Amino acid sequence: MPLSPDSPHSPAASPYAAPDDYYNDAEGKTGPELKTALHGIIKESETLSYDQVWDALKATDQDPADSSKVVLLYSGRSQSADDNGGGADQWNREHVWAKSHGDFGTSPGPGTDVHHLRPTDVSVNSQRGNKDFDEGGEEVGEAPGNFTDDDSFEPRDEVKGDVARMVLYMAVRYEGDDSHPDLEPNDKVDNGSAPNLGRLSVLKQWSEQDPPDDFEKRRNDVIYDQFQHNRNPFVDHPEWVGEVWS
Repeated sequence: MPLSPDSPHSPAASPYAAPDDYYNDAEGKTGPELKTALHGIIKESETLSYDQVWDALKATDQDPADSSKVVLLYSGRSQSADDNGGGADQWNREHVWAKSHGDFGTSPGPGTDVHHLRPTDVSVNSQRGNKDFDEGGEEVGEAPGNFTDDDSFEPRDEVKGDVARMVLYMAVRYEGDDSHPDLEPNDKVDNGSAPNLGRLSVLKQWSEQDPPDDFEKRRNDVIYDQFQHNRNPFVDHPEWVGEVWS
């Protein structure tokens, strides 16, 4: 039975839904045509400096229970928003699409795109490093529920889908048609400096098993409303992950 417009499970009921016409150009498309259409929609955005990312993350990752704190991606720890920097127990800016994969660094564009930048514990960020995403390894002592080995990192279950959708956003947003690299997921690990990040089959699985929650949806809205004025389409439409990467 179709959902009624006022059903609590209807997309229309979400306070974080995209504007009605935002995805018009993507309607009815699948596969490469859908990816191209989404790129055309989301590449229209404001670009932040790397310094501006600090303030953006304080807003996007605000703890719903305490607006003076942010929630750290991998550990899930709530920490003072002002306790940011380079100290061992402070939080810093994690590039979920590792900045060495494509060698874009922290320059404006992919290096400052808040859709894949998240607050993380400094030492946990260091343990993740530039590893690809996959399952397995030893548990991360400072962030239980996360695992890592020589060439991959597995985030905790609560953010597996978040990580997948951030990576796949980057692959759609940055297609090499400007001064930035053409970022593409693949089914490998240990990708080095190539503009690739894996493991795609695992990311697709994570996106399905961990659908967007209100924290992720609110984050998408804050980035759209207050900072970049573009959206992560896979937060609004997680079903598009399978339609773009079938």
